[in-house]
Order: sequence, then C-alpha cells, then structure tokens
Amino acid sequence: MKLVSAGHCLRAILFAVLAACCGLWVDAQSDPRQAAVLLEQQGRVADAETAWHAVLETHPADPEAFAHLGLLEARQEHYKEAIIFYRKAVARNPHMPGLRLNLGLAEFKGGDLKGAIQSFEELLKAAPKNSSEALRYTTLLGLAHYGLGEYSAAIPYLKQATAADQQNLPFRLALAHSCLSARQFTCVLDVYHEILSLNAESAEADMLAGEALDEMRDHSGAIEQFRAAVKADPKFPDVHFGLGYLLWTQNQFDEAAKEFQAELDNVPEHPQALAFLADADMQIGKSDQALALIEKSIRIDPRLERAHLDLGILYSDGGRRDEALKEFEIAERLAPEDPNVHWRLARLYQSMGRRQEAKAEFDKTNNLHKAENATIFSKLKSAQEKGKPADDAASLPAAQR
Repeated sequence: MKLVSAGHCLRAILFAVLAACCGLWVDAQSDPRQAAVLLEQQGRVADAETAWHAVLETHPADPEAFAHLGLLEARQEHYKEAIIFYRKAVARNPHMPGLRLNLGLAEFKGGDLKGAIQSFEELLKAAPKNSSEALRYTTLLGLAHYGLGEYSAAIPYLKQATAADQQNLPFRLALAHSCLSARQFTCVLDVYHEILSLNAESAEADMLAGEALDEMRDHSGAIEQFRAAVKADPKFPDVHFGLGYLLWTQNQFDEAAKEFQAELDNVPEHPQALAFLADADMQIGKSDQALALIEKSIRIDPRLERAHLDLGILYSDGGRRDEALKEFEIAERLAPEDPNVHWRLARLYQSMGRRQEAKAEFDKTNNLHKAENATIFSKLKSAQEKGKPADDAASLPAAQR
C-alpha cells in the first residue's frame, strides 16, 4: 500500500509539474508580453527582441517594450541602438523606474557625453541630497565633463566624488588632470598630496605636480618632480621626454640628451624625443648625429616646428640654401609667432642677397617679443596628440611628409 501510494503521489506531482509548465507555455503563447519576458530571462536575446517587437505591433506606444528593447541592445553593447529605444520609452513614460539611468549609462558608454550629462543632471535634481544615488550621479557627471574636456565643469563634481571615497586613486588622478588643464595649480598640488597618501610611488602624480610647478615658473621644483617620476616608473609614457624637455629649457643639454634617448629606448618612434635629441646634439656640437634623427622625426610627424627649424639650420650651415629656405618657410607656417624662425629666415635671405625680404623678416623679429619656451604641460599635450591627423600636413611639400 505504501508503494502504491508513493506511485500515485509521484504521478500526481509529475502531473502538477507538467500542468504548471503547460500552463506557463499556454500563458506565454496567449500573452506576447509574458513570452517576451520569459525569453529575455532565458537569455534568448534575438527571440526576445522579436517578441518585444510583436508587442509593439499591437501596442505601438508601449514604453515597457521600448525600454526592454533598449536593455537588450545595451547588453550587446549596441549603445546607439539602445539610446534610440530608451529615448522612445522616456518620451512615453519618463517616470519608469531605472529608465533614465539606463539611458544615461547607454549615452555615457556610447560616447554621447552631452546627452549623458543631461540625463544625469535630471537624475541628480530628483535624488535626495547626500544619498548614494546623488553621489553616483555626481560622479558620473564629473567623469562625463572630464571626458568632454570640460575640465572646469568637472572639478566640483570630482571633488565631491573624491571627498566621499578617500581611497579612490583613479578619481583623484582625473581631478588632478582637470585642475591642471583648468590652470588651477594649487588644486593640482593639493590633490597630489592626497594621491601620495594612497600611492607614494605614482609616476603620473609626480608628473602632474611637475607640470603644475612648471606652469608656476618653479622650474627647479618641476625638474625634481619629474626626477621622482622617473624613479617611480622609468617606463611611464613621456616621463623621460618630460624630464629631458625641462632640462633642455634650462640649457642642460648633455643631461637632456640622455633623457630623450631614454624615452626613445621606451618608444623608438617618439617624434618629439627624436626632434629634441637632435637639437640637444646640435647644441653640444654633435650636428653630424642630428640629421638622421630630424629626418625620422619629420617622417613620423611633419608638424614639428622644431624639427623643420633645425633641419633648415643644418641645410644652411651646409650651403644648401634653397633647401634651408623651404624648411624655414614650413617652420614659419607652423610657428608664425616664433622670432627665432624669422631671425633665421632674415639671415638666410641676407646671405642670398635678398635684402628687402631680409629686412621684412628682421622687422618681424624686432616686433615679436622674445619667445618663451613652451611649458612642459603644452609639450606633453602635443606629444600625446602626435597620432592625430594634422590639418596642414597635406599642404607640406611631398618630400617632407
């Protein structure tokens, strides 16, 4: 009797399970929305998308369907498509829980940072003050402004984010970069000291502090910070170039040359390191080594005024006046406010007997203030942009590209 009862019980259970499964299947078949949700839960993305589109065929203004289609696209990292669906959902029901955040995150990840800022600002307005949600939106706003290069706007948000998270090094580095770009140098140094408490051997932080000190005309302090950066991480991008350039501005050409060479040991195709190593060699009487360095630098990046100027000087010294003139003219186009370029042109015209042109260039030299060396901040920014296409590259003579 017990066995029979157990058998009946087992059949009853199986029947109940089958009935439940069949019931679910029947419900899903009769309810397109439930079918779409079930497919989504099972991870059947393509089928779920088809099911939600079927929902829209009968309910074309259904915000939930648009929201789920946006979510499915976002999970596949199809952020542009996700944004379209999310915005349609917001237009139909702006108060759907989590919808505007999902839209903002898709905009952020998809590179539409201006759209993300608008979404996060709306969310921040509605969030309770001092809540975890408010902090999240504040942090995202800071990062979005930072990503757009709107550094002054990013600073107050990033300050709140770092104040709330005392151990977050990446946020502090973003804040320090923002302060430097916004020329708030005291802010850079304040954040630098915070970073040191988290990571005493941060080459990036040392470089940021060095850039700030250089902007404040504390050149010896800047050099010491870059020396610390080299010690912390001798492989960090541009660390040797930065130190070399600072030494070069102080006419310490022998040591500068060693740093430029160290950067080239790390990055053999670094155009600015090539150009400034060549210049340092010329300054210490090694002009015979400079020509190949300059030519390689120009092949990599034809926008470097220093390389064209020095190549013109080498050509002029070698009696190749026509070629020197071409290089000086390119340097003038690239840096029209550099009096040294005009002075070199004037001297060359004078040696060629072209007196009127020489006088015009001498007049330009006299009218321009003595050029100050560019700060290490501007040089590093230029070095980091070396891979971007030059607007004027197409206008350079073919032999110089």
